[in-house]
Amino acid sequence: MPLRQKRMGMPMNDQLSKYLEGAGRVAVAGHTRPDGDCVGSCLALYAYLKENYPKLTVDVYLENVPDAYCVLEDSRIVITDGRDAQPYDVFFALDASDKERLAGAVKYFDKAKKTVCIDHHISNPGYGDENVVYPKASSTCEVLATLMDLDNISVKVAEALYVGIICDTGCFKHSNTGEQTMNIAGKLMRLGVDFSRLTDEVFYQKTYTQNQLLGRCLLESFLMFSGKCIISVADRKVMDFYKAKSSDLEGVIDQMRVTKGVEVAVLLTEIGELSYKVSMRSNTFVDVAKIAGHFGGGGHIRAAGCSMSGTKYDVINNLTRLIEEQLKNHD
Repeated sequence: MPLRQKRMGMPMNDQLSKYLEGAGRVAVAGHTRPDGDCVGSCLALYAYLKENYPKLTVDVYLENVPDAYCVLEDSRIVITDGRDAQPYDVFFALDASDKERLAGAVKYFDKAKKTVCIDHHISNPGYGDENVVYPKASSTCEVLATLMDLDNISVKVAEALYVGIICDTGCFKHSNTGEQTMNIAGKLMRLGVDFSRLTDEVFYQKTYTQNQLLGRCLLESFLMFSGKCIISVADRKVMDFYKAKSSDLEGVIDQMRVTKGVEVAVLLTEIGELSYKVSMRSNTFVDVAKIAGHFGGGGHIRAAGCSMSGTKYDVINNLTRLIEEQLKNHD
């Protein structure tokens, strides 16, 4: 299906216009180590603004976009360096649960005349001048879609939104998938999104290196608490052996989570000397956002993360103490 013809004038059901009054320069940025929802929401907003507000100058700031999301057309316009820029009239912070997760883009946030935070993380304190934070939404792309005139978007915008939604819902299988999620996804499909191709290329397709890492992490994983918790560690030596990036581990934690009998999955990734990125997923009752929050991280009840210092044994011991508390309380 060709791109939809854009109507002339202001989109009828657009909710973003109130943030753009008098604006000439706009910045869009997402969280450090961007995932599919982060990249999708940033590129969807960029394309939407360029199509409907052609007089705006719009810059997108992200760390390097993982290869899986380069299927999105505008991935090439992302700015990854720390260039000096004049203050922006409006700064949109997307999918970042706190200001510090904006990493190198924080300096633009601090100098902007107006800041708008759009997010779905329950741990988000509302750090913008304007905040649109809906923890019950599946993804930031879902929240963003509610602010757009979906009858007036191109296939390019629709594809970026769709990618964000499928990434954060696990292709609509996670518990954060709701009626609104499916209604929005249906509208995006109606616009001509090639959902089968996008699902394969973004969600299921893996490189040989990614499959090797998945096998290695599963092979070296171990169970605790009568099989209710599964843990694996991707240390620097393993990552260097496979010449892998942290983004090559995407999907590993979700495969660990579906191990029969498991309630909590934990994946540690060594990111520096005595420094680990922690990813956690739960199935039914453990609140991993609460655990992550204890160590300065955040996320969702069923999917959260943080950074921790110490040996891998220190990190595992500190995490499992809190996991065990919740498991015992449930029993």
